[in-house]
Amino acid sequence: MEKIGMEMVVDEIFSRLPAKAVDRFKSLSKYFRKELSTHNFEFKHSRRAGYSLQKKLLSLKHESIVVDDIVGGNLELDTSKTITFPYNIHPSYLRIISSFNALVLVCNERILCELMLWNPTTGRFKLISDDYFNHRFDRNSDTGGMYFDQFDDLKVLHIKCCRNVGTARVYSRRLDSWRKIDFLNDSKLASSSYSWSPATYSGKTIYFMVSNYWFPPGERNIVTFDVISESFSVLCFPEHMEVILAKDIF
Repeated sequence: MEKIGMEMVVDEIFSRLPAKAVDRFKSLSKYFRKELSTHNFEFKHSRRAGYSLQKKLLSLKHESIVVDDIVGGNLELDTSKTITFPYNIHPSYLRIISSFNALVLVCNERILCELMLWNPTTGRFKLISDDYFNHRFDRNSDTGGMYFDQFDDLKVLHIKCCRNVGTARVYSRRLDSWRKIDFLNDSKLASSSYSWSPATYSGKTIYFMVSNYWFPPGERNIVTFDVISESFSVLCFPEHMEVILAKDIF
């Protein structure tokens, strides 16, 4: 009988374990910590976890943080449970900016704009703010997202639009540091008249909807961020959309 290689153990066994068990294995050796922290493993682990019968919905209530089980697309009220944030912060001060692969990017509004990465499954968190975050969080002009680059480094994108100036910065989990990147030059979308949505990640691209709620009202744009080139671009909504219905639908 041939011996089972460690690569098979990691890919076929560890990827099926609960997140807390994987986290414990990381502390056993440098090899496990490296192999269980790669983007490929985390992607496979999250996909297999997604195939389970129960999926989780995290909600920030005024007085509590609630986790609901989603079974067959429906919320099961009898399986809801309340969890606590590992940092001494009242839930009313927390704002969820983005979520990605079981990680949540959270802002603590009690201390200006204090950003934290939080894993609700394991309870672990990390403060990632630096001296730049010395302003109040604004849900209309502060936004961000998370992604893995081509080197399996977890990155956090933060966008701030203030006084008609837009600033984009990227945090590297591996380097534990921030750096400024080029934003949309001379873009009107940094104006206080525009509101930025939370991020949507799909196909190596992060999407934001940017809406004008002042003048002209109703103007909407889609801002895209390529996670490989770390560059922004703008897509405009079509002025008119023609919907053609199939004859056999009704």
